[in-house]
Amino acid sequence: MSDPSEDEFPEAGESDIAVVGTAVHFSGARNSSEFWKNLRNGVESIRRYSDEHLRNEGVSLETLRNPNYVKAGAELEDMEYFDAGFFNFTPRDASIMDPQHRHFLECAWEALEDAGHPSESFGGSIGVFAGCGMNAYMMFNILTNQKLVDSVGMFLLRHTGNDKDFLATRVSYDLDLRGPSVNVQTACSTSLVAIHLSCQSLLSGECDMALAGGVTIELPHRRGYVYHEGEILSPDGHCHAFDHRAQGTLFGSGAGIVVLRRLDDALEDGDRILAVIKGSAINNDGAGKVGYLAPSVDGQAASVVEALAVAEVEADTIDYIETHGTGTAMGDPIEVSALTQAFRQFTDKKQFCGIGSVKTNIGHLDTAAGVANFVKVVEALRHREIPPSLNYEKPNPIIDFEDSPFYVNAELREWKRGDTPRRAGVSSLGVGGTNAHLILEEAPPIQESDAPTRATQIFPLSAKNKDALEAGAKRLATRLREEPGLELADVAHTLQCGRAGLDERRVFSATSQEEAVELLENPDRLRVFNHRTNAGSSSVVFMFPGGGAQYPRMGQGLYETEPIFREWVDRGLTMLAPMVDYDPRAVLFSDPENDLETEQILDRPSVQLPLIMIIEHALAQLWKSLGIEPTALIGHSMGENTAACVAGVMSFEDCLGLVVLRGKLFEEVPEGGMMSVALSADDLRDRLPDTLDLATVNAPELCVVSGPVEPLETFSEQLEREEIPCRRVGIAIAAHSKMLEPILDRFGDYLKSIPLNAPSIPIVSNRSGRWMTDEEATDPLYWVRHLRNSILFADGIGCLAETPGRIYLEVGPGKTLGSLTKQHDSIDNTQAVLSSMRHTEEKLADELFFFTSFGRLWAAGLKL
Repeated sequence: MSDPSEDEFPEAGESDIAVVGTAVHFSGARNSSEFWKNLRNGVESIRRYSDEHLRNEGVSLETLRNPNYVKAGAELEDMEYFDAGFFNFTPRDASIMDPQHRHFLECAWEALEDAGHPSESFGGSIGVFAGCGMNAYMMFNILTNQKLVDSVGMFLLRHTGNDKDFLATRVSYDLDLRGPSVNVQTACSTSLVAIHLSCQSLLSGECDMALAGGVTIELPHRRGYVYHEGEILSPDGHCHAFDHRAQGTLFGSGAGIVVLRRLDDALEDGDRILAVIKGSAINNDGAGKVGYLAPSVDGQAASVVEALAVAEVEADTIDYIETHGTGTAMGDPIEVSALTQAFRQFTDKKQFCGIGSVKTNIGHLDTAAGVANFVKVVEALRHREIPPSLNYEKPNPIIDFEDSPFYVNAELREWKRGDTPRRAGVSSLGVGGTNAHLILEEAPPIQESDAPTRATQIFPLSAKNKDALEAGAKRLATRLREEPGLELADVAHTLQCGRAGLDERRVFSATSQEEAVELLENPDRLRVFNHRTNAGSSSVVFMFPGGGAQYPRMGQGLYETEPIFREWVDRGLTMLAPMVDYDPRAVLFSDPENDLETEQILDRPSVQLPLIMIIEHALAQLWKSLGIEPTALIGHSMGENTAACVAGVMSFEDCLGLVVLRGKLFEEVPEGGMMSVALSADDLRDRLPDTLDLATVNAPELCVVSGPVEPLETFSEQLEREEIPCRRVGIAIAAHSKMLEPILDRFGDYLKSIPLNAPSIPIVSNRSGRWMTDEEATDPLYWVRHLRNSILFADGIGCLAETPGRIYLEVGPGKTLGSLTKQHDSIDNTQAVLSSMRHTEEKLADELFFFTSFGRLWAAGLKL
């Protein structure tokens, strides 16, 4: 028979549950990736303590001299640490919270991030099923402080994170999770029972995603223990599961959580599926054993048989079982006997299924033992390797492996696939007789999307504070450097959709993994932007610049990469071509070698104005296609024509015709000029001669005057004598001046010939600096006066600023309007003022600039 294809998978069952995320805090491992590296490399994360260390921890000399005192432990390195500020805990509240609750809460956040489903954006209910160990912190650290007990009170001390009854519900409260929240306590099988219960809750529809797991942290911590013959603890500080030296285990500390969803839902949403739970079962031994603390063969066997039946798989398709495996002389033989009894109901095959115990790596985690077993199997299925069970030389002589279906997997081996997908069992047994067994299967192959992806990807990062943001950037850089084969679009998607948006934010765009790593490690201030999000940022203003913003090949990068932008530019150029005496496409996308000549052509108003308008309108359509809907519009001079088009006051074709006419009429007017002056409008009016006009009020202390060349030069000399900064604008037209009066009738005639509608998006008028009325928008005379009279752009920004929470986005070439907006007294440095296109002197691809700005909208606080 030929080898089965890795892509051949049976159809998903209705009761299949997907594992979509994990998080662990174990000895020697702060996450599942580190945990797996330790497992596959055979690392025993047991620390051997020196006498000096133990004395510093308070161990007496008498205890140290006891020959049965074992100087070893599976500690949790950062046991006492907690990011209290992240969860908005006060220092006092954090200090009275059990470390078990602290670590479990951190794991819950990390698990949701690993799943790519932050609670704030998940579209369903999220349940929590969990249990913790003995409340030693309350006994040793809280109740011994009588002053604290008296000041806080027992009720609050118990209910604010110190009692088993509040582990799951505390997580639900702090993370705002609305599904079932159930505290589970079945001793050592607690966390695997929690996983079973979460599967049942998902299948019954009680929740749409579930967190399941457990935590145990031993106190006092970082100490050894006294060995007593015949009890569960090991005499040498090692767990020898199934070995001839098996005499016990040692207890460790840790927390673990898995994130589960119905498989169909996970597949539909495109989740990263780590493994699949095919079936699970729990039961209790009852009285059918020698004592309450003893295990039972029949009870364990029954749970395995039931799990296989629920999973609807044959026992001989199970390649590996992660056992409870405590390494005790009595427990191990009973467990293998129970597994054999269960499997013999299905198959007579011998030694085809490996077994192992994670307790040989990290010790016995009590209530967290089951989830440790579970995550080990999930990682093994993911990596298609079965890690070694440590400290094994030869079998416990009481265990008959030769006639059983099992062998001890004592070395790392490749997990080859048979006729069925890779499958494993996970067992966990609780003191008191509650048994749990789960059947896991490898994840189905990912169905690759055939949808095109952009070469440019946006990378958003966020954290609670700047230090955490820097640390997060370094971790991401390390991950990208260590895994060069990652799909850039997948990484960007996870950062965009699978992470909560915290206050300190950073965003950049990149086209390759190498470029992303470089920008993470060496942030370029022109490429990487930091914002502290403004929670009130809820709306975007589109700002459209007027004449003078043009430059050769403006928007060419977006034209080449963005279909929506290209569609509208093509539509505009096709309409424009018969209206003008030049080839608009050749001018817009001219050869770089001809830039000097192109710039001279673009100086003509009949060339620059329609091309700017086409680019602005195409940009607006691109933004809207990405979900950025403006709540207000403002233009500057000709830019108000574009605003009117975007708001539906006039059609695209009619607006383009108006702008073409505007440019042609300008070229008929005698030569004039314009000059920028660093004065307020009132101060400028006091000085302005009758021969000149106030053309624009751009900022509180920046205006432009317009008129014939000679009076303009005379006025310039006067201002220089007063040491008032002024600068000629590079244009030979006296826009918004009395010099335009000869062309106004023809401009008005065109406006009377086209339909004018009330704006569908509010527009701030250049004429009044206030909101444009429907009557103004539909009156041809308004637009004629707009051409002739002063542009009150600064007043318009003041009008917009009356509504808090606005983000100002320049929609056109360059950054002129953004610069003017930032000069306004009503705009402070917490408000975002952004651009859609680079300045002509910036040597950056258009698409990189654009999508970085898109990311900056999010960084500024806009919900995308």
